[in-house]
Amino acid sequence: MSIASSSTAAEHPPADTVRSPYADAGTNADADITAGPGTDRRARGLRTLDAVTANAGTTVVAGLRDLAPDLADFIVDFAYGDVIARPGLDLRTRQLATVATLAALGHAQPQLAVHIQGALNVGATRAEIIEVLLQTAVYAGFPAAINAINTARRAFAEADGAG
Repeated sequence: MSIASSSTAAEHPPADTVRSPYADAGTNADADITAGPGTDRRARGLRTLDAVTANAGTTVVAGLRDLAPDLADFIVDFAYGDVIARPGLDLRTRQLATVATLAALGHAQPQLAVHIQGALNVGATRAEIIEVLLQTAVYAGFPAAINAINTARRAFAEADGAG
């Protein structure tokens, strides 16, 4: 039996029956971001960026506008408008996943700091963030986890007004 013939029609519905992830915004705890007027990807991306990162994300995007405006648009439209605003996971869970991913990269400390703050903004606790970073040591190595913990220390200090 070939791989193609081993799946059923129920597992892979015809393309015309696949619904947009935004068709049922009620599955997202953050549905206020994906629903309502202005649900085009730019407006949705700007709302999501603001909800997650507040001024930090807006500053990053604004800093790219002069040299790489397309990259700024990709961040707002694709990353925040299409991916991060998707229903299925709440923003807290998405931010914890983002923190883990950036920590595993081991070389994205500025972005990690922004997303640690974003995780705090959407309800993650410091203990949860540290736990995610400890998990990183197992799969990405101790150096990546140590760098991430040090970045978290600075992000927490900044959140406390000491940074």
